[in-house]
Amino acid sequence: MLFEVLSIAARKKMSRIMKMKSKQIARKREISMKRKASPEKIKKRAEKKAIGVVVKKILGDRDRSELGQSGRAALEKRLKKKSALIKKLAKKLIPMVKKAEKFRLANKGDK
Repeated sequence: MLFEVLSIAARKKMSRIMKMKSKQIARKREISMKRKASPEKIKKRAEKKAIGVVVKKILGDRDRSELGQSGRAALEKRLKKKSALIKKLAKKLIPMVKKAEKFRLANKGDK
């Protein structure tokens, strides 16, 4: 799944790795956004949207970025418990994500 509970040391290590690879990731993303998304990619996007919906429901009016380390760990634990709901939501969101992808590709040249 997209989330797992990480220790503070693991979080910091991941942060360092992502900082080093940020330029490479940005370039690959730029290239891949020119192509049509694969079904796996669409499924992953729908899953991320579903997680966003569940997080919004759990946090209410608070922002995810306001949470500290322990708050994020607690949130990830709660999300892990709601993985069935997330999968169900993601399945329902796939048509919406496909529609957004079609719209994105249709308007790609209009910059």
